[in-house]
Amino acid sequence: MNAQVGRDGGVARQDGPPPVSVLQHEHMTSPAGQPAPMVVPRFFVKQRITVMVNRYEILMADPDGSPGQLIAFAEQKRMKLKEEVVFFSDESKTRRVFSFKARQRLDVNAEHDVYDEYGTVIGYFSKQFGASLLRSTWNLSAPGVEAVGQERNLTIAILRRVWGFIPYLGDIWVPFVFHFDFVNQGTGQIVMSSHKKIGFRDAYDVTVPDPRLDFRVAASMAVALDALQSR
Repeated sequence: MNAQVGRDGGVARQDGPPPVSVLQHEHMTSPAGQPAPMVVPRFFVKQRITVMVNRYEILMADPDGSPGQLIAFAEQKRMKLKEEVVFFSDESKTRRVFSFKARQRLDVNAEHDVYDEYGTVIGYFSKQFGASLLRSTWNLSAPGVEAVGQERNLTIAILRRVWGFIPYLGDIWVPFVFHFDFVNQGTGQIVMSSHKKIGFRDAYDVTVPDPRLDFRVAASMAVALDALQSR
């Protein structure tokens, strides 16, 4: 992707490929306070449901806070042995700009790597299966960021689980809204929040107050919260 979105909402052009991040899964570091290669402080995720494919629109937030320009288009193919979601520059799907893919086959503990358009790993996330039995919990890593995300409301988390186990009722759609906050484990500050909106089609309002969290990693995590939430 050749555009960098700043914290003021403006778009600055980049010449050539985006910066390449060199990182390791065990310990990801970057200079303190250095912004990520691509910074988008707020965006929206809207789901489209089809028979064999889940699709997601990633939309820029306009200055008035409403969904605006399409900045990525994601597609999740079902029935794959390893979960994978590919993000394209637009709906034509002619240019693949980033993606995430599971390391393991259909595993509730699967670890997922986020790749840029050149196949370089730029981030990582995984679900904490044990903690998620009561309250969905995720690990998120990127250069300079080590965060844990969890459902904000424990009562809603429990209610969603109980509803799913009640015969007949569990098959009835109910607009449970759940929000996630990802907290930096070093500073205790929120690096990313995802707010689910009420509606028949899943939609999320995502804010990224930490400029070190690359948009591509944030967008991957935001889509995963919907696409992989039942895993």
